[in-house]
Parts: sequence; C-alpha cells; structure tokens
Amino acid sequence: MSDILRELLCVSEKAANIARACRQQEALFQLLIEEKKEEEKNKKFAVDFKTLADVLVQEVIKQNMENKFPGLEKHIFGEESNEFTNDLGEKITLRLCSTEEETAELLSKVLNGNKVASEALARVVHQDVAFTDPTLDSTEISVPQDILGIWVDPIESHVAHTLECSGTVRTHCSLVLLSSSDPPAGTQVGSTDSTYQYIKGSADIKSNQGIFPCGLQCVTILIGVYDIQTGVPLMGVINQPFVSRDPNTLRWKGQCYWGLSYMGTNMHSLQLTISRRSGSEIHAGNTGSEAAFSPSFSAVISTSEKETIKAALSRVCGDRIFGAAGAGYKSLCVVQGLVDIYIFSEDTTFKWDSCAAHAILRAMGGGIVDLKECLERNPETGLDLPQLVYHVENEGAAGVDRWANKGGLIAYRSRKQLETFLSLLVQNLASAETQT
Repeated sequence: MSDILRELLCVSEKAANIARACRQQEALFQLLIEEKKEEEKNKKFAVDFKTLADVLVQEVIKQNMENKFPGLEKHIFGEESNEFTNDLGEKITLRLCSTEEETAELLSKVLNGNKVASEALARVVHQDVAFTDPTLDSTEISVPQDILGIWVDPIESHVAHTLECSGTVRTHCSLVLLSSSDPPAGTQVGSTDSTYQYIKGSADIKSNQGIFPCGLQCVTILIGVYDIQTGVPLMGVINQPFVSRDPNTLRWKGQCYWGLSYMGTNMHSLQLTISRRSGSEIHAGNTGSEAAFSPSFSAVISTSEKETIKAALSRVCGDRIFGAAGAGYKSLCVVQGLVDIYIFSEDTTFKWDSCAAHAILRAMGGGIVDLKECLERNPETGLDLPQLVYHVENEGAAGVDRWANKGGLIAYRSRKQLETFLSLLVQNLASAETQT
C-alpha cells in the first residue's frame, strides 16, 4: 500500500481521538472559540467559528506527516489559521511540540493559563495511534511524494443557519467541543450564537433510513490527496469520530473510510453497496413524464438548498430526499450507499470539503462534478463530465473563496446513473422555468 495513505489513516484516527476527548473530558469543555477573521469567514453562515480543536487537529496532521515525510508539510493546506490571541493580547502560533510537556505549555498560553485543559489536550495529542486494515496491508503500491498536495478539513460539521434540529434555527458550529445539555457555567449565549443549543441533545438524534439530519454523527475529519499538476484526487480519508456510543460508559466509537485511485489501481475500504430501491427501473432514453416522475433516485441535500432545485428533485426522487448537515457527511452518505446523489447548487463548499470523498468515490467508479457545468453541458457532444479539480484557485477571488467550488457540485457513485439523473433534473428544471 502507499505508506502515505497508511500514515494519513493513523493521523486521522489521532484527530478523531482529539475530537472525542473534547467531547468526553470535562476539562476540555471550556476550549477557546475565536471568531474568524473577516477574510476567513464562510459567507453561508450567519456566524462562523474557529475552534482550538480545529486548529490543533490540522497542526497534528501537518506535523505528523512532515515528521514521516520531510518536505510534505508545505503541500498540506486547510481552512484554519494557527494564530491565536489570548486575553493578554499575546499573539501565539500554535504548533505541535516535540514533547507532551512543551505542547501543554504552549496550549496553556492559548488557553489563558488553563493548565488542566492544556495538559489533558496535550496528552491525547501525543498518544500513539496504530491503524490496521487487511485490504490495505495486503496491497503494495507506491505513490511518489513529490506530486502530492493535501487538503485537510479538521472537524467538518458545518450546518446552514436554516437547519432545524429539535425546533430551533441553528448556525455553523463545531459540535466536537461540547457535550452537556446546557452551556458550561459562565458562558454567554446570545440570540446569534446557537452553538450550545445546537449541541443540546445532539447525541440522541435519530436517523432517517440511516441518514442523520444533524448531531455528532455528522462530524467528519476529511483528508484528501491530489496530484498537484493535474488536480485529480488520488487518495481520500474520511474519519467519522462519533458513530456509536457505549450505553454503559457513554464513550463514542468511530469509523474510518478510505480510497485510493492511482495509475489504474482502485481500492477502497468498503464494497460498493447497492441502493435499496423502491421505485421502478430507470430507462436512460425515456424523456416522457413517467420517467420525470419516477422516484428512482435518492438524494441528500442541504436544507438551505434553492427551492427550484428542491422542486425539481422532488419530481426526480419523490420522497427520497434527505436533509443532512455538513458537506463531508453528505458526501459520506453517497460513499456508504445510503443515497445515490449528493447535490448542492451554491458556491459555499470548498476544496477541503470535497477532495477526500472525491478520491474515495473515484476508487469506487464515481466522482464529484461541477453542477453548473453539468447543467450547461450538451451530453450529445460526448465530452467528459466536468470533474472537480483541486490545484487551481478561482480567478479574481479573495480569502477562502479562492478555493470555493464555484459551480456547486454533485457527488455520485455511478457515471451511468449520474447521466440519467442529470437528464431528468434538466427536464424538470426546464419545466419549472417554463411554468414560471
């Protein structure tokens, strides 16, 4: 197998341990939450937060990879800035130190002298992690380091401000930092800061046909590897830290998914599952109303999706449309075979959101394409589908928008299935435009 992929799996599990520790250790509930600088804000959310856990996970991934593969760190990119300002006005650059004690001392400066929390966090950061997978261990493949770039989304759990869980409007938050039903003592919770309300009861959210609309199960750690010359995704790791909870200890267990697609070799951590279909078969050449209304597909969407897209989807998928939190989690639903399609028409997902899942889906025979280009494409030309690429900035954009997926996206597992889905979607979008 690729030594780089093996190490990415290990660091993703270390990152998941940090996420779980912040969720389960009382001393870590008071971790710093800083609002992002203006140019780092994601415009989709009314309030956008940067957490210490996010930054620490990102730095752990960067520096562990650099230790094993010198020179690779300069090709590892993510959303988070590692600069903090504490209550004394001191600017601190967060780095993983060589010893647990040194890391705890640095964290203490960020956390304004909170020694207990700093030591608890440093302890989990420096724990050794082993990861084994029989499929990986039985295969040898070498991917040259000098062609690789890596996108990291440390703790991905973005939730649109319109997402409702248990009746309250939510904003973007990092679920991993909190676990109790109520805010820690002394915490100020205003009308625009719904982080704590969002966490309330989030461990007990029920799934809808295996898909969680929100809650801790939607948290993912995303690591995507791409070719720096072509932008093609090569390796992906999605770690889901909160999958199941022991009813006695209340401790969480997670699950890790991976895929590799390189030079004709395609491997992944799970067999492609066949969707459980209740509708009639799909006939690719059928353009009649029966095909347009046949609920042959299932899709996961953001609850903030445009009404025109929702209306068209309802004609293509019937009642098999699911709302869920987080771009990473929605993509994972496609990887797992829980749905056929993840579609998002806005420009508020980014390269770090999609690269990991894209690599896994490529290994499974699927991919992630630009929605806008797909809708404008003439399928009769025989041109390739407009796959997302990960090495080129958006011209004229600033801040995080440089790396936005500007045309929206569709994640899928089967090209043939995608072509049929697009044909039906275009028909119904055109029909809606005609009626208006």
